[in-house]
Parts: sequence; structure tokens; C-alpha cells
Amino acid sequence: MQDLAGKHIVLGLTGGVACYKSAELCRLFVKAGATVQVVMTEAATQFMTPVTMQALSGRRVYTSQWDPREDNNMPHINLSREADAIVLAPCSADFIARLAEGRSDELLSLMCLARPTERVPLLIAPAMNREMWAHPATQRNLQQVAADGATMLGVGSGWQACGETGDGRMLEPAQLLEDITAFFQPKLLAGHRVLVTAGPTFEALDPIRGITNHSSGKMGFSIARAAREAGAEVTLIAGPVHQTTPRGVRRIDVMSALEMRDAAEREARSASVFVATAAVADWRPASHSEQKIKKDGSGQPPVLHFVENPDILATIAQSARGRSGELFCVGFAAESENLAEHAKAKRARKGIPLLVGNIGPLTFGQDDNSLLLVDADGVRELPRAPKLQLARELIAEIAVRLPATKPT
Repeated sequence: MQDLAGKHIVLGLTGGVACYKSAELCRLFVKAGATVQVVMTEAATQFMTPVTMQALSGRRVYTSQWDPREDNNMPHINLSREADAIVLAPCSADFIARLAEGRSDELLSLMCLARPTERVPLLIAPAMNREMWAHPATQRNLQQVAADGATMLGVGSGWQACGETGDGRMLEPAQLLEDITAFFQPKLLAGHRVLVTAGPTFEALDPIRGITNHSSGKMGFSIARAAREAGAEVTLIAGPVHQTTPRGVRRIDVMSALEMRDAAEREARSASVFVATAAVADWRPASHSEQKIKKDGSGQPPVLHFVENPDILATIAQSARGRSGELFCVGFAAESENLAEHAKAKRARKGIPLLVGNIGPLTFGQDDNSLLLVDADGVRELPRAPKLQLARELIAEIAVRLPATKPT
């Protein structure tokens, strides 16, 4: 997906070893559809050559405000006016101090000061030693720069080039790409708390075996990411899946349907939107063997008894908050046939305003999907597309159905 298609990003590099990550970030921006203009401080050129950044961006790099390529000799004006955003990655402690003081003694800081603040956002990815990061002067400067309108992208924690370990690392390029992509998304759910369930459940027979299904959790994780991009505070309850938690999303891991129910009921008390994408097992073993169930040589399988699992969505939808509309509930139906018919019946049975249907065998484990939206007005299809794109479309559909007043 080209999430940044049509965007023009000025990528500013300041002095720091984290410049090596900026090369990959530039490549990811271009791959996401953006055009990238690199501007480097003199210190940055000691860590990364302009030639490398030119090769990755496809544009000549700027390093001086006296660059003769500009007819009016004003690159600080021209470059900032063309940008949809200025991203400083890495942004050193020294450069943060320059921004806080409003200094403009070289091209990059001059450009940041000259940018039209109402339409060209400044996004900052700090990078420095842990002690520099924790120093009161740095924290004071960060607060001032944020108060002046810049957006802080945060820092990572871990091993640093100096050999120490702690906060202050520049975020990884993929993390920055996700954060910057989210920055450009419309904040349709600002002020909302969204609860999402995702993935399968695992119903244990014994310590070794259990009953589960093919759900990968990709759709649910995409919805959690899209809701966070839309400005919501998101909690994701995940069954046993191997998916990376979306940036800024709070994750709760569970195994069984009962564990998922308990977590969902608890978290739903403070949510305004509940999206139940999890493929919850309909049945669980009536009893759990403490030891592995072994063959006894008779050739006969063991006799297993099952009990029905609770209906998590129906339980929450029929709660006082669900019935009053204070909690907007969205269900998912994974079917193998007669999708529209089964989805309509399931929506009525659950008593929810919106149900999303899909054909399970065509979506489990896949990176794309097609969805059928079923509400009181009928049925509408979202054609097959990447799951994140569908998730954003679904979030937009949810947003227009929510009450006009924001939740408290």
C-alpha cells in the first residue's frame, strides 16, 4: 500500500550515528509513495554521505542555505513551502536546543523557522545518549518545541552506540513510518475508546493439544491500527497469534474463549466502540486433562464431551451500555457459504447495529480480504483490498454511525 502517495516530505538529518537509520526511512517513504527531499546539516554529513541520500531519494541533497541551485537563493523558503511535512530524523539534542531558542544559523534550522506553521507540520524523531535524553535541559527544550507546535515521535529504548543501554535511541524506520502515516490519517475517532478482539481462541484438551481455528488475527490487528490512526485510544484483546502490536495500541493476550470474555467484559465498561473480530471457538471441552491423553492400543479414540462457549459479542451488546447505544457494537461473521443470508441473521440475533461478513477460507491468513457490511438499511460490499485499507474504510463507516456527541 502506498499510504503516503501524493505527499512531499522534507527529511532533515542532524548529526548523530542514527543517520544510518535515515537511509532506510527515506527508502520506506519512497516505497510508500512519497516524494522525499533530503536536507542535511554539516554534522549529519559526517555520519551519512549526501550521495547515499540522493541515491535513495532520487533528488539532490541540500546542505547549505547558500545553495546556488535556487534562483532566488532562498532554499529555506522554497523547500519549506513545497512540503506536506518536515521530518527531523535523527534530531540531536543540540538541534532540539536550536529549535527551542529559534536559532537559524544553517539551512535546516532556518527552514524549520521559516515554514508556514499552519500547514507544514514539523515532526521530530529525537536520537541521543540516555543521559542526554534524561537531562533537564533536553526535557525542557522538548516541552518548548512541542509548545511551539512540533509533534514529538518519541524515542526507543535499548542498546546505544556508546555501549550504554536506556532511552534515547531513534525509533526504528518501520515504527517511524507507521507513526507518520498515522499522523496524516483523518482523526475520525478522536476522543473515543475502541475495544477490538482479534485472532482465534485455543480450547485446551490437555497440556499438549487443543481446539482452535485458522484465524491469523490480521484483520483485527489492522482494525486496531486504523482506529488508533483515527485518533482513538485502542485496546486490543488478542488470542494466540504471531502479529506485531500496532503502534500506540494497548494489547491484552488471552488463550481461551473464557479468558477473552472476561477481558472483553472488563474493558468494555470504559469503551465507546467494540469491534468483535475474533474467531471465538463455539465449543470447548467439558473437562481438561491434567496429563496428555494417550492412545490405549484399542484403536478407539477417546470420548470427548463439549460445552458451548459464551457468546461474547451478544453478551456485551445486550448489556446496559450496549442496549442504550453508549457502546457501539460491531460484529464479524466468518462463513463458508451464503454469506449475506447468514450475516443478516447473525446481526438480528446479536442485536447489533453493524455486522461485517466475510468468507473465512478466503481470508484466514491472507493479507487482503473483501467485506460485506450489514446494517438496518441493507447490505453493501467493500471490494477485495489490503486488510489495512479495508480497516480504514470500516473505521470511517463506524465513525459516521456514532452519536454526534463525543463520549466523556
